[in-house]
Amino acid sequence: MADFPDMGVSRRGILAGGAASATVAVIPAPVQAQPSPAAPPPMMAVDFIVNGKRQQLKLDTRTTLLDALREHLKLTGTKKGCDHGQCGACTVMVNGTRINSCLSLALQHQGDEITTIEGLGMPDNLHPMQAAFIAHDAYQCGYCTPGQICSAVAVLKEIEQGVPSHVQTDITRAPDYSNIEMRERMSGNLCRCGAYSNIAQAMAQVAGAKA
Repeated sequence: MADFPDMGVSRRGILAGGAASATVAVIPAPVQAQPSPAAPPPMMAVDFIVNGKRQQLKLDTRTTLLDALREHLKLTGTKKGCDHGQCGACTVMVNGTRINSCLSLALQHQGDEITTIEGLGMPDNLHPMQAAFIAHDAYQCGYCTPGQICSAVAVLKEIEQGVPSHVQTDITRAPDYSNIEMRERMSGNLCRCGAYSNIAQAMAQVAGAKA
């Protein structure tokens, strides 16, 4: 076979190129790695008292207290609002102190006593705060009401115990049950219906004060 000088191609070049092409053709394609099966979520047991009843659960360690109450114990009175701790719809009481249950992991509450809206009272046996909310139409659409009521009950307890607030000019003195005091303490519970005045009146009724 003759070289082709006019075309700038030689017999040796053609043979070398053909051999390289053949080598590429016989190299097998890389085998795709099979995805490994997803590892099961880490689980742990938690034991706490909810509305006076001992509950034992085995939960994904990432489960919030809110989801444990709603999804595992079916206590759906506690509402999931913003799920970022900004609206207060998920407020419950833990050992008598109100918290946003969406921001707290269930496993943090080993041995704690948790009270939800169902633990305060039921339709045939209302808590005084629940009855006051009805009397003053403080519930309106009702979505935020469970968190509002739990928070209101805790607020009156805070005032009774002398826990100071941002509106006190003298934190060495006992706080009172004034309208501004209760409004400040309830400011973390949002109501899109705008029932704030009615809520303050309901709280004042329970506190035995005039809003």
